[in-house]
Amino acid sequence: MNQMTIMGHLGSDPEVRFTSSGQKVTTLRVAANQRRGGKDETFWWRITIWGEQFDKIMPYFKKGSAIIVSGEMLKPEIYTNRDGQPQVSLNLVAYHIAFPPFGRKEEGGSHAQQNYEPSGHMQQGQGDSHHEESESSAFAEDEIPF
Repeated sequence: MNQMTIMGHLGSDPEVRFTSSGQKVTTLRVAANQRRGGKDETFWWRITIWGEQFDKIMPYFKKGSAIIVSGEMLKPEIYTNRDGQPQVSLNLVAYHIAFPPFGRKEEGGSHAQQNYEPSGHMQQGQGDSHHEESESSAFAEDEIPF
């Protein structure tokens, strides 16, 4: 199993559909940037969420929302776009979704990360949900390297 964690922004609102057997499938389009040779390069990911495990958090995600997704990377697919150029489709099946520690500030002025576990519980904390860090070690928005 190839596990990946990506951070980026949603390119569109989450799309919900149902399979012919009635299983719910939610699709997210996430743009993740990588700096190469002084230039930013954008990689688009298709994130698939099976079932209702993240239904409580989905209303908070809209086009442009920052997101962190961990999951299983599927084999990249090569296809031909409308212009006849070969393109690569990157796909991930999500097993963990979190609000990143950048973006919107909370009322106290500190950045807080919220992790959503499939069990339906939300955890709040700085950085990793299993380790507490002091507020003095949190990065200011202009200190984040991406």
